[in-house]
Amino acid sequence: MIWWAVLGAGVGCYLLKLAGLSVPARVLAHPVVARIADLIPVALLAGLVTVQVFAAPHGRALALDARAAALALAVLLLLARAPFLVVVFGSAACAALLRLL
Repeated sequence: MIWWAVLGAGVGCYLLKLAGLSVPARVLAHPVVARIADLIPVALLAGLVTVQVFAAPHGRALALDARAAALALAVLLLLARAPFLVVVFGSAACAALLRLL
């Protein structure tokens, strides 16, 4: 029974991807559609980061732990125009040090 669900999900994903590739170029050339298409990846990534940072491990509560502090440091480093590797390693070090406490 579960394999039918996996197969159905795979076919659904393929058809969704095919639908995106089947959109005519003239539709994508419209400025409003192009602007929305440019913002979708940013919105999806922001949503994923938010869920991963603030979701509690075993419940529906909001978690403020080392992940939130590491994200705050990453935002500050990005606002200061720090190089990407400095942001990544600085945030990782922040989270690691706070988890040691």
